Amino acid sequence: MADNTNTGSGTGAGTGTGAGTGTGTGTGTGTGTGAGTGAGSSPGASRRALLLAAGTAGAAAVLAGACAAPATTRPTAGQPSAPPAPPAPTTAGTTTAPACVLAVRAGAGPYYLDVGLVRSDITQGRDGVPLRLDLTVVRVPDGCRPLAAAGVEVWHADAAGNYSTGKDTFLRGTQITDRTGRCVFHTIVPGWYAGLAPHIHFKVRPDTHTETTSQFFFPEDLLTKVYTRPPYTRRTPPAHPNTRDSRYRAAGTTMTLPLTPHHNGYHATYTIGIT
Repeated sequence: MADNTNTGSGTGAGTGTGAGTGTGTGTGTGTGTGAGTGAGSSPGASRRALLLAAGTAGAAAVLAGACAAPATTRPTAGQPSAPPAPPAPTTAGTTTAPACVLAVRAGAGPYYLDVGLVRSDITQGRDGVPLRLDLTVVRVPDGCRPLAAAGVEVWHADAAGNYSTGKDTFLRGTQITDRTGRCVFHTIVPGWYAGLAPHIHFKVRPDTHTETTSQFFFPEDLLTKVYTRPPYTRRTPPAHPNTRDSRYRAAGTTMTLPLTPHHNGYHATYTIGIT
């Protein structure tokens, strides 16, 4: 699968200082000094850019029970969002997600299927290291207001690097965000294929007219540990599953999931902000 990616970032800062002093003696003299400086920059954010902010440990606890019950409706697909400007680099291979950075837009790839399955557990009998993925969708221009009734769809390969096709629907599903903008997926850590870094595709549909498509990556040191466990050991894993992929080198530091141990698998929490 070949996906094209673009990156984006935006920052803004402003400071100001001022001081004044005065002294007087005899008939009265006085001196005074004052200084002030200010600097700021605020590039206009793309209207359709996707902002991803890392969830905190406290947020992860709050999200633990989000979207346990499946919804019954989903938004329809619209047009993909425009790519934002390049993001500032962060340290790769950590379990801490970057905060307040614009996401990379990515293509849906050749294995996307609009199957319309609204469900939280998407494993459908596929073996692998368990992964709980907690997501929150917010409206950034509205002060990061939680967005209810947004469709969030995910799909990815199984431990052998295979996608469901035809009548198969494993490792695919959609959740509708609750009134707090939250939803949860139960899946597995994906395997590798075709020289690409292991990844999870996702779409966010805030309404019936628009959608944003992107993908999550994984810390490489974690992948090398996971791939020593069955069923991944049925194949010989690549020595460097991420860095051989130019897409990961361009966007992985922004789009890498923060993973923490969870039961016999892992847990990741991400906040998806849309404009």
